[in-house]
Amino acid sequence: MKKLWTTAIILSAILPSCVEDGLDVLDVEIPAGYELSAGTASLFVNSSKAYDTPADWVSGTYNSRFNRGDKLYDDMRTSSNGYGGGLGPVYAGYSCGSCHSNAGRTKPAGWADHGSGPYGFSSALVYVTRKNGAFFQGYGRVLHDQSIYGVTPEGKFHVDWDYETFSFPDGETYELAKPNYTITDWYLGDISPDDLFCTVRIPLRHVGMGQIMALDPLEIEALARKSNYPEYGISGRCNYVVERGVKMLGVSGNKAQHADLTVELGFSSDMGVTNSRYPEEICQGQHQMTQGSMMGLLYDKLDVSTEDMENVDLYMQCLGVPARRDVNDPVVQMGEQKFYEAKCHLCHVTTLHTKSTGTVLLNGTRLPWLGGQTIHPYSDFLLHDMGSEIMGVGLNDNYVSGLAMGNEWRTTPLWGIGLQEKVNGHTYFLHDGRARNFVEAIMWHGGEGEASKNLFKNMSKTERDALVRFLQSL
Repeated sequence: MKKLWTTAIILSAILPSCVEDGLDVLDVEIPAGYELSAGTASLFVNSSKAYDTPADWVSGTYNSRFNRGDKLYDDMRTSSNGYGGGLGPVYAGYSCGSCHSNAGRTKPAGWADHGSGPYGFSSALVYVTRKNGAFFQGYGRVLHDQSIYGVTPEGKFHVDWDYETFSFPDGETYELAKPNYTITDWYLGDISPDDLFCTVRIPLRHVGMGQIMALDPLEIEALARKSNYPEYGISGRCNYVVERGVKMLGVSGNKAQHADLTVELGFSSDMGVTNSRYPEEICQGQHQMTQGSMMGLLYDKLDVSTEDMENVDLYMQCLGVPARRDVNDPVVQMGEQKFYEAKCHLCHVTTLHTKSTGTVLLNGTRLPWLGGQTIHPYSDFLLHDMGSEIMGVGLNDNYVSGLAMGNEWRTTPLWGIGLQEKVNGHTYFLHDGRARNFVEAIMWHGGEGEASKNLFKNMSKTERDALVRFLQSL
């Protein structure tokens, strides 16, 4: 079902200034009915718990398991060997919730604290590789900048910012900040910056995880085949990954580099918590193991059970998705028009569907309620080239993930994004938080996003502000 703006008279009665600014509202088709972002899992919750509330269909045993998973997700793990222990010896986060506060994205320390600091917690993942893509001997793919008492962290990361001011054609200015990362306190001695690629990822919002896991892969693959818009330089493609020996479509992660929610990987790599899928300590073979042994840590048993990890998986997939807000606000409606006029919807696809069977959790539990849903994630879950030449760097992080090259990123789902400030107290966006607001996030788009960025850039201030207001309604 669609609604069609056919005249400027309707808006001129409400927003006369828009017509005076030259707003064109003729013959723009806008799909309607998107308030229910995730079908039966849509929630009308606008508080700080908007990302952290179960869907209405969660009840009975599933509700009990949801609560257990929620507790495991949020509770700080310790270095003890008992229940709730297993932290470290080195780690990047001390719980799922430490980086994903309220199931969102904890405020990154790259701005306030300029990185991990001597004692600070950064809530970021820092990927380090050689220039040729190989890992450094004695390190893994992630720099673990935190450690338990008496154990040496692998290193500390620091970020400085370069600023450059630009102007829209109408004279309004905006500023972009480019991060410059350095690593200090390498536990094995300094590594030359000349042989280092470093990329930082702030947490993803855990909105709609169950629906993402239930996506119909045939629909995503069909989008890849037809998402070729040469007039705008857009051509999305799928990422494929191997999980448990099976080649699957990647849909989660910044580069669609995962086919599941990586619960087991998160426990292992982020927190140093061993489990059935990753039974070795993340720092296996490093001298932190000896330091941990001297602290009385035991390495002969798993730190978290498969059943507990599945409860975390269940918790994440049973979370509701905030419904859209202010859908009848004329400014929001104008911004929605501009979203389509800027061709943002060609990548931030508005409507997708989940497969009829729902999802299967990591230990075999089925969630059929996620099946057969019409959802509005505002993403095609495909890889797109986001450019390499803005301020000399662009969004190319030189980190290959599956088939995704350094300049390729999965289209970020936008559902719930307008509540991030209320849930987490900040508006840092993009993979490393370099964008401090919606305007900066748009203006960092390059490559396949260049056309949309330029269409936005050439709008009037009234129109740009309306498009931002629309994003805040999602």
